[in-house]
Amino acid sequence: MGADTEQGGGTDTLDRELEELLEQEQVEDGDHDRYSHYVQKEKILESALSGDPVIALCGKVWTPGRDPEKFPVCPECKEIYEAMKD
Repeated sequence: MGADTEQGGGTDTLDRELEELLEQEQVEDGDHDRYSHYVQKEKILESALSGDPVIALCGKVWTPGRDPEKFPVCPECKEIYEAMKD
């Protein structure tokens, strides 16, 4: 198998998809100031180290920087998370 053979999935694919999404959407100010969003823990750590934005379960793209415990949970993220648990 060559290095350029796509195996489907993997972090390279996710990173490219995030880059494409960021190119298509502006990182919005506002909503993320009102809610804390659900994001994979490892993505929060990566963002803290790299400064790159993350994508919440609801699709919100932003760079975390505030204490999430000071804000109510995003209702859409919560709904998606609860559905994933079932």
